[in-house]
Amino acid sequence: WEIQLKGAGPTPYSRFADGRAVLRSSIREFLASEAMAALGVPTTRALCVVGSDTPVQRETQETAAVVTRLAPSFVRFGSFEHWHAHDRTDELRILADHVIDRCRPALREAAQPYAALLRDVAQRTGELMAHWQAVGFMHGVMNTDNMSILGLTLDYGPFGFMEAFDAGHICNHSDHTGRYQYRAQPRVAYWNLYVLGDALSALIGRPEEVKTIIDEAFPAAFEARFLQLMRAKLGLATARADDTELINALFGLLQAGRTDYPAFFRGLSQLPGTVETAARRRIDAPVRDLFADRPGCDAFLTRWRARLAAEGSVDAERQAAMRAVNPKYVLRNWVAEAAIRQAREGDFDGVAEVLTCLRRPFDEHPQLAHYAAPPPDWATGLTVSCSS
Repeated sequence: WEIQLKGAGPTPYSRFADGRAVLRSSIREFLASEAMAALGVPTTRALCVVGSDTPVQRETQETAAVVTRLAPSFVRFGSFEHWHAHDRTDELRILADHVIDRCRPALREAAQPYAALLRDVAQRTGELMAHWQAVGFMHGVMNTDNMSILGLTLDYGPFGFMEAFDAGHICNHSDHTGRYQYRAQPRVAYWNLYVLGDALSALIGRPEEVKTIIDEAFPAAFEARFLQLMRAKLGLATARADDTELINALFGLLQAGRTDYPAFFRGLSQLPGTVETAARRRIDAPVRDLFADRPGCDAFLTRWRARLAAEGSVDAERQAAMRAVNPKYVLRNWVAEAAIRQAREGDFDGVAEVLTCLRRPFDEHPQLAHYAAPPPDWATGLTVSCSS
């Protein structure tokens, strides 16, 4: 694996800035990368955060920190784009060979290794986007320099996890046009693959083949993995032709009520597959109470239970499987902010508690259950930006 220091100071690659990171953003990256790993999402990892008293000027004056992070490779789409933009085909080939030989050696056996590399990246990126959408993760800055050639979640900045569901949610308050809003992420990744493909076309040699590779690989990988992940979240064991319509109907219901995304699926994991009509309100309360539109919720649960019955679902097995994929804990903005405020005072107990929840997000942790709650009043207006 490669080891990278983020925030250690100026390097040949730190552009015009000071090359430093702040404690706030460093804690966020550390917690987020470990949370994503525990959720099964491909990601870089964080080894440690080291703080200092060095002042750093951002939107306000803050203290510096360094994140030590790990990955099999930190090569990005933009790494290829750089050499292509400067018409440096030899360097482009050296970089592609490095990625193949170090990270994807099996591709060397393909008739066209560079075309095989592009297909591999497109498939992995499609699967990554499926994971993001299913867990409700929003990156915030999906430029080509933040896209991993290995299909990893890379460079945690103004990210967010979906809380009150809104398909148009923008987690980065610097994103004034909503370019990277939740529902746009797969489309942006698709576009970024075309940029990568344009760079690799100098090696593949057939621009029309580049487009074909991306168009075949990305949508198929995204749809297959997304449906697989969503079926698991819903406790569905088999695939059916109307799965996409069922999922879209659910998202519409969540959108209309701005329903808490992780709380809904965690609550759904508790419900039985059959219930007496008279007891329905009481038994369905963990989900039903999340909605103002109770009849809409009831209609969905009726449809969901009919699907479970058609599959012959066994409650105990299904509920256990659902709890294993629907986290009780995600890194809510208010949780990160509370831990950061505590850390700024020299107390890292909050960070340690949050990390405990995030490393085992499917466990109950009853003594830490407050970290699964919606934002308190003081946190309702929290925003993050590229300096976060």
